[in-house]
Order: sequence, then structure tokens, then C-alpha cells
Amino acid sequence: MTRLDYSTQCIEEDDIKGVMEVLNSPFLTQGRKVEEFEKALCDYTGAKYAITFNSATSALSGAYLACGISEGDEIITSPISFVATSNMFVTLGARPVWCDVKLDGNIDETQIQRLITPKTKAIVPVDFAGKPVAIELINSIAKQHNLLVIQDASHALGSSMNGKKIGILADMTIFSFHAIKPITTSEGGAVLTDNEEYAKELRLIRSHGMIKKELWNSDMVRMGYNFRMTEVAGSLGVTQIKKLDTFIKKRNEISAYYDERFKNEKLFLTQKISSGQISSRHLYPVILAPQLHCSKEDIFKELQELGLGVQVHYKPIYQNSFYKEKFGEISLPVANDFYRSEISIPCHQQMSLEDAEFVADIFLKVINKYSFRGCSF
Repeated sequence: MTRLDYSTQCIEEDDIKGVMEVLNSPFLTQGRKVEEFEKALCDYTGAKYAITFNSATSALSGAYLACGISEGDEIITSPISFVATSNMFVTLGARPVWCDVKLDGNIDETQIQRLITPKTKAIVPVDFAGKPVAIELINSIAKQHNLLVIQDASHALGSSMNGKKIGILADMTIFSFHAIKPITTSEGGAVLTDNEEYAKELRLIRSHGMIKKELWNSDMVRMGYNFRMTEVAGSLGVTQIKKLDTFIKKRNEISAYYDERFKNEKLFLTQKISSGQISSRHLYPVILAPQLHCSKEDIFKELQELGLGVQVHYKPIYQNSFYKEKFGEISLPVANDFYRSEISIPCHQQMSLEDAEFVADIFLKVINKYSFRGCSF
């Protein structure tokens, strides 16, 4: 049976050749491929500095450390994200202040202002599924209150707003190169910034806080970690980023097909991309109508059984046991509804339009099957 996952990597001969060259070289770490990848990220986005890490989680940690987030600070962020977005500042003693979202999965920028207190240090929005957040308004709010904006764009490498690439629109921007992201280094992440001091701190943080002086002499000038990206990963980054626009074009072709097939559907919503926006389309999220919420688990199982590797993104971070125990019960209405109703269907650069037709046919058949089953509460 054909199975299509919601997302997947695309590794080709040039990627393999590049990795083999590194494996046959003297340097598996701390060579030139990582630097080459960092330059490519800057060239692609227009950012002044790109500092790579061994994961996006490490990159988030580095960004929070570099700007001095610490005990007692409050960070306004989205609950609809992978837990790492909040985890990495909670480890520093900061407190998450989750802002509700809109039905596209992005933070509701109209609710940020009322959450700001004297303890607020930063706003950390998440570009859900690759759709850019309302970054101009978020930046304006942050400027009024002297706050930092750290954009978790783990889904959004290649996305843009009004001709400007995500990566240059915040104080710091985090990208992920996990296997199923727009491009992959197998695992990996990066922080992009135009701030020279942040870039300097980030490089220290990722490599034990050490600077080289001369000959064998090094000096540890701050606490740091081994968050370095390997040369193998850097090589993958170098070849993958050359194909990023092609990958995104294909993802958008699949999305456009779905948009057309689903435009008159009443049983679910899809994420709309606004004029002036380009989305990396890391995900294609579908939001089920309320009458289908009670059937979501059955729908999910049946889609999986029929060959669609669907997934759910995400359980609100505050619903996890750790966060309940640490911060108490929290409930945000739209985030809760979003979780009850969201399913991500296959959308990636390895798919053909015939694959998209297969997905749409099965999805519509299953959804309509459950449309006549009422919910009881």
C-alpha cells in the first residue's frame, strides 16, 4: 500500500557526494563546511550573521542565553509549538506567558499588549507551518516596551513577508534543519541576527565559551557548551540550501492543488496565506469543524490505515504534565480548539500532483464519512 508521510527529507546525489567528501577529509568537525553553510544562510536571507548549532533546541538555548534571559523574566510566546520553544528559557528560570493563537496556528498579535508586565523580557512568536507571523506589528509592540523579539522560525526557512526573507525581521531568528524541515542537515539549527554582540556571544556559547589566543593557548571567557554543528551536517546544509527554493516551489504546488480541491468545503478550514507572504509550507494543516472534533481520533486512525501519514501539530505546551505541575492549569480557548481540530496532511517536495490527488480523495472520503455522526457531550 502506498504511504505518504506528512513531510519528509529529500536527499539526492549531490548531498551524498558532499557528505562522502567530508568523510574522506581530515575534518569531521570544526572545518570549513560549517562556515560555508553559515555564509550561504546569510546570502540567502540577507542576515549579517548566521551561527549554526547541532539542533534548533541548542540554537534556542543559545539565543536565550546570548540576550541575558534569566531567573524571573517573563517571555510571551505561543503555546502551539514544539516544547523546545518554551523549554529552553524555562531552564534559565524564566516564566512562559502563553498568548492565545488564531485559527491559522500563529500567535494572536492583538492579545500580546495586555500580557506585558514589568517582568516581560522578550516576545517569542512561532511561524506555524511556515506562515509568517504578523512580525511588523509584533516588532512595533516590542519597541514600545523595549522588548526583544526572538522569532522561532523553525518551520519557516524560505518564507518571506513583502519580499523580505524570514531571518532578518527580528532581533534573532531560529531555524531548524531537522530531517523533515524545508531543508535538512539531519539534525541542526541556526540563529540569524544583525547584532554583532549577539553573534559574538552565540559563537562562545556553542563552543565551551572559549576563544583561541595563539598557538595552543585558549581562554574560557564565559560558560559555554558543545553545541557545534558537525562538518557532515554543514556539508548537507551547503548542498540542500541550493535546492531550497525548488523544494518550496514544489510544496506550494501541492498546497495550491489542495487549496483548489478544498475551497468549497464546509467541514474543515485550511491555512490561508496572505498577499505578500510566501510560506515554506512545512505543514499543510487542516482545521476540522466543531462537529468533527469528537471523531478526530477515529479520523486520524482511519487516515493512517489508508496510507496517509498524518500528524497533529501541536498539543498546547501548557497541557504537558511538566508544565501543569510547574505553572498550574492554564487554558486558552483558541489554542485548545486548535489542538482538538488540527490534522496535518502530507505536503512535501517528494510528492507529485498524483500523490496530492490520492491524498485529497482519501481525506475527503473519510471526512464526509464522519460528517453525519453527531457529537455527544
